[in-house]
Amino acid sequence: KSMKLNILDIGGKVVKDDDKYIVKDNSTLNNLVVSSTDLKPGKSTSGHTHAGQEEVYHFVKGSGMMKVDDEVFPVQEGDVILIEDGKFHQVINNSKDNCYFVCVFDGSRNH
Repeated sequence: KSMKLNILDIGGKVVKDDDKYIVKDNSTLNNLVVSSTDLKPGKSTSGHTHAGQEEVYHFVKGSGMMKVDDEVFPVQEGDVILIEDGKFHQVINNSKDNCYFVCVFDGSRNH
C-alpha cells in the first residue's frame, strides 16, 4: 500500500515545539524518517552531525542560510541539499518569514 503525503503536512508526531521551531517526524517507513521543520524568523536549528547517517533537505517555503561543515550558503524554496554522512549541518533563518523544510534521513532520529 502506498502512502501519499502533502509536503506541507507530512503527518507523524510533533517531536519538538518551542520558540525556535516545530519539528514533526513521520516514521511510517522501516528505514527512512520524513521530518518537517517550520523554523521561525531570526532563529536557527541547533546544528548537528551524525556518523553513519545521510540526510536530504528540501526547502519548501521561505529562505535562509545553510551551514554544512565550514561552508555557508543561501537556501530558498525549491532547493534540495544533500548532507553527506558525518557532515555538520545547520539551518539559519535570517529572513522575516518562516522557513519550512522537509528532511529525509535513514535510520532513527539520533539528534
